[in-house]
Amino acid sequence: MPIRQMKESSEQHLVIKTHLQNSMNPVQKSPKTAQNGKGPPLPSPPQDFHNTKPHNQTSPPSKNRGRRRGRGGRKSDQGDVFMRPSSRHCTVAHKPVSANRAGALVASTPNGTVENGGNSCKPEMGFPTSSKSLSFAPRPGFGQVGTKCIVKANHFFAELPDKDLNQYDVTITPEVSSKTVNRAIIAELVRLYKESELGTRLPAYDGRNSLYTAGELPFAWKEFKIKLVDEEDGISGPKRQREYKVVIKFVARANMHHLGQFLAGKRADAPQEALQILDIVLRELSTKRYCPVGRSFFSREDIRMPQRLGDGLESWCGFYQSIRPTQMGLSLNIDMAAAAFIEPLPVIEFVAQLLSKDGLSRPLSDSDRVKIKKALRGVKVEVTHRGNVRRKYRVSGLTSQPTRELVFPVDDNSNMKSVVEYFQEMYGFTIQHTHLPCLQVGNQKKANYLPMEACKIVEGQRYTKRLNERQITSFLKVTCQRPRDRENDILQTVQQNAYDLDPYAKEFGIKISEKLASVEARILPAPWLKYHETGKEKDCLPQVGQWNMMNKKMINGMTVSRWACINFSRSVQENIARGFCNELAQMCQVSGMEFNPEPVIPIYNARPEQVEKALKHIYHTAMNKTKGKDLELLLAILPDNNGSLYGDIKRICETDLGLISQCCLTKYVFKINKQQYLANVSLKINVKMGGRNTVLLDAISCRIPLVSDIPTIIFGADVTHPENGEDSSPSIAAVVASQDWPEVTKYAGLVCAQAHRQELIQDLYKTWHDPVRGLISGGMIRDLLVSFRKATGQKPLRIIFYRDGVSEGQFYQVLLYELDAIRKACASLEPNYQPPVTFIVVQKRHHTRLFANNHRDKSSIDKKSGNVLPGTVVDSKICHPTEFDFYLCSHAGIQGTSRPAHYHVLWDENNFTPDGIQSLTNNLCYTYARCTRSVSVVPPAYYAHLAAFRARFYMEPEMQENGSSGGGGGHGNKGTRAAGESAVKPLPALKENVKRVMFYC
Repeated sequence: MPIRQMKESSEQHLVIKTHLQNSMNPVQKSPKTAQNGKGPPLPSPPQDFHNTKPHNQTSPPSKNRGRRRGRGGRKSDQGDVFMRPSSRHCTVAHKPVSANRAGALVASTPNGTVENGGNSCKPEMGFPTSSKSLSFAPRPGFGQVGTKCIVKANHFFAELPDKDLNQYDVTITPEVSSKTVNRAIIAELVRLYKESELGTRLPAYDGRNSLYTAGELPFAWKEFKIKLVDEEDGISGPKRQREYKVVIKFVARANMHHLGQFLAGKRADAPQEALQILDIVLRELSTKRYCPVGRSFFSREDIRMPQRLGDGLESWCGFYQSIRPTQMGLSLNIDMAAAAFIEPLPVIEFVAQLLSKDGLSRPLSDSDRVKIKKALRGVKVEVTHRGNVRRKYRVSGLTSQPTRELVFPVDDNSNMKSVVEYFQEMYGFTIQHTHLPCLQVGNQKKANYLPMEACKIVEGQRYTKRLNERQITSFLKVTCQRPRDRENDILQTVQQNAYDLDPYAKEFGIKISEKLASVEARILPAPWLKYHETGKEKDCLPQVGQWNMMNKKMINGMTVSRWACINFSRSVQENIARGFCNELAQMCQVSGMEFNPEPVIPIYNARPEQVEKALKHIYHTAMNKTKGKDLELLLAILPDNNGSLYGDIKRICETDLGLISQCCLTKYVFKINKQQYLANVSLKINVKMGGRNTVLLDAISCRIPLVSDIPTIIFGADVTHPENGEDSSPSIAAVVASQDWPEVTKYAGLVCAQAHRQELIQDLYKTWHDPVRGLISGGMIRDLLVSFRKATGQKPLRIIFYRDGVSEGQFYQVLLYELDAIRKACASLEPNYQPPVTFIVVQKRHHTRLFANNHRDKSSIDKKSGNVLPGTVVDSKICHPTEFDFYLCSHAGIQGTSRPAHYHVLWDENNFTPDGIQSLTNNLCYTYARCTRSVSVVPPAYYAHLAAFRARFYMEPEMQENGSSGGGGGHGNKGTRAAGESAVKPLPALKENVKRVMFYC
């Protein structure tokens, strides 16, 4: 694993008699998984486990855990176990888990044993031969807990057509790569032949290889010849014509009966083909009318006027549209959308926006040239110096010389002519800015030069790179809409799209409602939170998703005895920095920590460019002062605009020095009223030190169903991918897991780099061959299970796994691979150790929005933002027809329209009820360590996202530039990743003391 090589050491394993397991664990009677013992075969465990002691506990309820563990230790002839079952249970009656709800995993899986011989360590794969044999957890019913209410959702009922839908294959010769040209060819074909050869049918076309009709065409195969005029050639003189051969061939008929049964909940498998056809049909008219981008459509002026974002960019408004199968039948999900586009300016004006005020009046500097080249590379421009002829080109670069120095051969005799002369003689066009470079367009081998002032940027080009801070601020002003305004815009969009008049919708018999779906919802109650007994308020009931630390003390406040401060900000004087540190120390004390008011060494001023030298100086100076004792905390004051400084500090502290750090920006140091800021920073410091800020009252009272009854570990996992345009940087996977029970509040995290854009987490479980010790098992799941055992003295008897960042198309693949890895990790620790697993995907990137039924009813909305109240849950009507999913808005939206999180339970061996999983998820959202608000995504998934984001800094500085060291290896087949994996440079290892705490907060 890239974080560090796994070591089979005396810190990892226990030797306990196996027969204890059955007597103390009514849940785990055999290695069966969910379905009659059928599941992936599991690897044999290693035979060299050793005894360990748990870490000291920081919470009062868990001080006595694991005291009786000393009785074990003898070898058993059945093999060794890695953990002893709990000697301390919450006294809550529970039924043994019969895991039979999750569906059937009957496909054969490759054996879990290692086949890589003496190779370097590789993750286990083990795909079942077919994903069709795996069915997701069916919905076990509907939730009842909470205050019932009605909300509106941006779903519009779509009546199912009663016509046969037919699919035809389209082959265009010569082949065309542009969807736009393909569409123009088919549009011309329909114009010419609709009434004759096509039998009056109006087909829908996907822009590639498929054509769809309502009812059959009069033929099964036919060839057409289509001539297309090049409209870009202008109107003076003859236009260029191209002839295309189009072959249309019948492929299949979509099964609408199957779709009807699926929507009625009588079949579990979705007929993807029929859904895809209906989606394409409803997109056909909008594709002609607007600028399509993915599933969204944008317009420069039809929907709302564009807003300038700066640096030659503008925001366009549009709408998202997708057909979805739901419990109410087919639903058209429509939401407002916005995207950044390149402003269709003359190139000279675009460049002027990029540069400083006098940028065009002087020769370009090297940095200016790089900036312009970066901004214009790949952008389409049209020429403006040829009257009506508006030829279009794609920019490939800039010339290295200014226009006045550019010459090119005009004939085979190497006679040269300057670009300035050529444009004057050929077009009567006088180039004004001869000191600027020309655009290089088209083929790199055959250089084509175009003066900037003779070009204009073509309208409708989406900007896909990262926006800067200023642009993001401007963009958010455009996109941030209050719920009432967003709802009105959505309704207006539906009316404007006039689906009742859409010729394609009419042709296919699809009718769309113009009313938002009314949906039954419930508002789940907020949980009681427990604080320390010495505070005035010992417990707290949050109101509208928020509370504060007034009169409360952290339930497990940590001690900071040895700390130092480093100041990288020139504008912060030493006395100001000292005063800030004093205020922060006082806030930590008031909040329930013990914080030494004096640093180990005086505040140290440093320059950002010498960050590594400065950090090492502080580290060694402090060590000398404390006679070898570790520095517990480093405070760092940073300039507001600090470039790579923040990431450098985190990388050096967490992977090199083993320091826990807390960074503070200069603007907060100078803030007049900073009590709320300091309170939030103190919360972060406490969990980084290993403490807890608050816990659920139900957790320490052992009242959480399917968590409090037996030791339960909750995982969160996420993969973050590089930004668009970075085609070699690795993806980063992160897994966190709770390290306390029954509190489930502290999460240890591990991270690893993997192949570019690989969504499956490669290092959940892996094995490798050691020349001395033989086969070694490791991986993130295994490590976190072992650390849970060390921290609590107990082995997890239940696993709840929240997985973030998975799209619907990847559900099968991710579940098959990652559930298999979880099982192998468990089996490698102890024979027959297979705790039941519940696997839940968390999605935030969806377009379902919930609105109050009556915006004027102040009791049903958050008065500040106008959003639905925190705790609003929906599991009917707009949810999946048969599967176990729900929408939960767990947070109080601050601005804009709240986006509920979508939770999809893919696998459930713990037999959660809808109320059980919904309440658990909602309650966990109140335990997020960094603020006194409930958050929008369940904390383990949130923490995994933070950890993955943090790990990207660890690639600095060498990996950030060129990504994986082996080039394109990461693009290969996902099923045979060995080549790609070896090309990914491992992340530097986290230090042991960092790994144990919530360093990513």
